Amino acid sequence: MLKITAAQLNFTIGDMAGNVVKMIAAADKAWADQSDLVVFSELSLTAYYPADLLEEDGFMDRVEAGLQQLLLASRQIPALYWVVGLPVRLRTPGKKLGNALYVLKDGQVVLEYAKQLLPTYNIFDERRHFEPGADVARVLRIRDMQVGMLICEDGWNDGGLDYAINPFERLRDAAPDLVVSINASPSHIGKRELRHQIFSDASRRHQLPILYVNQIGGHDQLVYDGASFAVEPQAGVVFEAGRFTEDVTTLQFESGRFLTLAGDAPAAVPALGLTTMAFYRQQIVLGLRDYARRCGFSRAVIGSSGGIDSALTLALAAEALGAANVTAITMPSRFSSAGSVDDSAILCRNLGIELRCHPIVELVATFTAGFEAAFGQPLQGVSLENLQARARGTILMEYSNSFGHLLLTTGNKSEISVGYCTLYGDTNGGLGLIGDLYKTEVFALSRHLNEAAGREVIPVAIIDKPPSAELAPGQKDEDSLPPYPVLDELLKLLIEGRRLASDEYENASAFVATLSGQPEGRALIARIKGMIARNEYKRRQAPPIIRLRARAFGSGRQMPIAAKFN
Repeated sequence: MLKITAAQLNFTIGDMAGNVVKMIAAADKAWADQSDLVVFSELSLTAYYPADLLEEDGFMDRVEAGLQQLLLASRQIPALYWVVGLPVRLRTPGKKLGNALYVLKDGQVVLEYAKQLLPTYNIFDERRHFEPGADVARVLRIRDMQVGMLICEDGWNDGGLDYAINPFERLRDAAPDLVVSINASPSHIGKRELRHQIFSDASRRHQLPILYVNQIGGHDQLVYDGASFAVEPQAGVVFEAGRFTEDVTTLQFESGRFLTLAGDAPAAVPALGLTTMAFYRQQIVLGLRDYARRCGFSRAVIGSSGGIDSALTLALAAEALGAANVTAITMPSRFSSAGSVDDSAILCRNLGIELRCHPIVELVATFTAGFEAAFGQPLQGVSLENLQARARGTILMEYSNSFGHLLLTTGNKSEISVGYCTLYGDTNGGLGLIGDLYKTEVFALSRHLNEAAGREVIPVAIIDKPPSAELAPGQKDEDSLPPYPVLDELLKLLIEGRRLASDEYENASAFVATLSGQPEGRALIARIKGMIARNEYKRRQAPPIIRLRARAFGSGRQMPIAAKFN
């Protein structure tokens, strides 16, 4: 029998000293549970992913100093094996680093394994820094069991679709009793179920039990949800750790089965996890909380327009940081409706958030007069509309600079896609919470928050009002955009395509096929394609967006600005 501790921890990129402290605390708990083996996530010593920090002078020296601390700590628990992920220096041709797994015991490295499959797609770019490991299986005998090792992507190619090498085949030939896979698998909608499917299939095909240990936490755009799990060949997923939370759990492994520390079968694991809206909520809250904490912010500021986007952003920020740490600023112009200002007040009262008012009427008047005096013509049309957004963006940045608040942007994926946003105005800020939510999903998540709270957190008046930037008299979003249910189906297919969940892809494909059968539909599709392409330069300058879906703007969608798209 083996006792194995899965240490699912929230590491900070580059904080080797802090990460070592977390790992030692988890190892102490493992030893208190009389565990034989404690398993940490991929690149646990540095956290995933250090990117070009790996090339900074002194970074690898600090990695190696952290490793020495872990080796020293392992001498204090001489019978415990530690599975640790870290970058290591190579002395072979090619890239000078490897993405490695070390097993430590009693002050020694007793096994080394280098990741063979280095993802270079979507948000991943490991081949930029690492050299692939050798096509070999690494197995270590612990007590009376053979334990095989994998690192993340090495376990995702059992279907042989993406790489010529399948590390699972080597492990099968080595005939371990158990496979330990260390991972840094970022979360998006449907990712948990995809992990379960891939590793359950591999476990059954090769008759190998698998313990999958994942990282958690928010790192810039990416959020890692944890949800580490154990798989048995016949039973499938039999254990799952907490999701969106740290979790250090010790399991027993005997006769091919995972059991609790008490020797019982673990609680049944539901096939489906969180609902879509519950997932979005937890992903955004953890993403903001960790982004703010790691960047040194404890408070946030948001421009409150009285519209649905800023309302949802305020509600999520209050949940992540606490209402007392969130400030809303309403900035009415001569085009702002009284209802919008009143709705902002009701919203902030519901949330317990301070609302400040800074009108922009005089500011805009001064700018327009100055423009006409300097250039001989009045400021009007889009230029005047954008001026209002930029005046608001400037006020918000003044507040951020003066009081130390993190400014959160409020753009959604639909508007960002087609450039329905103003550079240096409503794109100002340090992080976008809802930039990977289509507008229809913004409405759905707002309703979900109200349902979960059992009250009107976000006033129904805000949810029900026709969307408007209120930058011109009587302006509505649908004056220049198709209705959002139409636009969103188009955008899903054009931006995410085959990366959509199967039902979403089928629905969007059928919808667009129907549009394509009509001349006005074909014209609309061409127009939206053009808007997406023309506004790439705006997205390139926008703040990072918390990733919720399989293809988000940012590192997961790399498009040229100066290009011909038809």
